[in-house]
Amino acid sequence: MRAVYTKPFFTALLIILVDQAVKIWVHSHMYLGERIEFLGSRGMLLYTENNGMAFGWELGGQLGKLALTLFRIGAVVGIGYGLVYLIKHKYHRGLIMNMALIFAGAVGNIIDSTVYGMIYGYAPVFQGRVVDMFYFPIIRGTFPSWVPIWAGQDFEFFRPIFNVADSAISVGVIMILLYQKRYFKHQEIEISSPHSEVLEE
Repeated sequence: MRAVYTKPFFTALLIILVDQAVKIWVHSHMYLGERIEFLGSRGMLLYTENNGMAFGWELGGQLGKLALTLFRIGAVVGIGYGLVYLIKHKYHRGLIMNMALIFAGAVGNIIDSTVYGMIYGYAPVFQGRVVDMFYFPIIRGTFPSWVPIWAGQDFEFFRPIFNVADSAISVGVIMILLYQKRYFKHQEIEISSPHSEVLEE
């Protein structure tokens, strides 16, 4: 592999290893639903498992789970191809590194949903559950009476429980959106020749 591929793919590999190490530790040392607070009630490890996409979103049933896993595999292949394309065509380094984050996050969650069920003995291949653990309910409160629809209901920010892979995907997507003008800037290069002739009518 050429040196130009080393940094993005090494970064992706490192994120995948960290993601899997955290998930394996949580699965091995915590029971489902257990909490370990490290920022009091505002930040904790909360062991959960979900059948779906990032932050616990999911499609119902075994067919939905299978479809989602196969979609993820196809997405990873596409993202991987896109990453190689960006490197080969010398796109902005920031874009390449953020695509590497997205690729790593997608691979990390695919590992869970593809083989965790088989490894831990609770489901066949492609039917595993994604391990989530980071929970930051920073703000809790109640919507005031003048707020439409949600008046009087409890709210919480940040509600989703996520993992390292989810974080990598989110950071990659957000950075691409924030810096898209820089990443996709096309510079017009005017080539002039001192020997060109200007014809005047």
